[in-house]
Amino acid sequence: MVFRFLVTLCFITLLVGCGQKQETPKAENVATINDHPITEAQFEAYLKFKRVPAADEKRRRMLLDQYVEREALSAAVESENLLDRELIQAELNEFRKEMLISRYFEKFLKDKVTDEAVQNYYNTHAADYEQKMVHGAHVLIRTNSKMSEAERKAKLTTAQEAYSRIRAGKDFGEVAKQYSEDKVSAKKGGDLGWLKEGIIDPRFSQVLFGLEPGGVSEPFETAFGFHVVKLLEGPKMVKRPFSAVAGDIRYQLRNKVKQAEMERLLSKVKVEKKAQ
Repeated sequence: MVFRFLVTLCFITLLVGCGQKQETPKAENVATINDHPITEAQFEAYLKFKRVPAADEKRRRMLLDQYVEREALSAAVESENLLDRELIQAELNEFRKEMLISRYFEKFLKDKVTDEAVQNYYNTHAADYEQKMVHGAHVLIRTNSKMSEAERKAKLTTAQEAYSRIRAGKDFGEVAKQYSEDKVSAKKGGDLGWLKEGIIDPRFSQVLFGLEPGGVSEPFETAFGFHVVKLLEGPKMVKRPFSAVAGDIRYQLRNKVKQAEMERLLSKVKVEKKAQ
């Protein structure tokens, strides 16, 4: 019954679009269900919905059998009065609204945001796509929530020992290789590469970005454990490339256009709600 409703809706829309003064040829029927005609136009709309090529006669004949059978089965089910008609109607109405709204905006937005518009937005909002970055390194002594207080204090002692060796003049990279439990960065002397502000952990970012180049922090704790961090280079501002943000910009611009069109459409409709 959903298909019957949809194709009938499409057929009526086509008739209205052609103008009321234009005489429409009488449609031929492909079948009747309890004296209710299924027109050629309805079936053609269904084939278009299923994306069946006009030249594929074999598939058209197969789908006609299926289409008529489902129409007949739907009619039989309706006559049984087993289902809640109001509930079914509510579901159909929700499907209708969802289909109409989504199809409308799919077509309406198709060419509304051009590549040029996306590029222009990127050029005029350059500051929005700049990121503050630093080149950092750390020594990590891991902890977890299951550790006892004694175990946690032992970990802190190890981090303080690593920090003391750095303060005494030991190369940070060598200390990281010896002490750090982040095995990936430890192999590189604790080097984490260039990091965006806010990455890894808020506390970690706050401490690292608060250092002067070459500065080393005292041990501090995050959810990962105890860190000793060093600011190797930076900070510097890095602009995200257009290719990395073009999709987000297009989505943002399309949403603005969609919102404006929704407001225009709603302004055309008179709505009165009963006071609760």
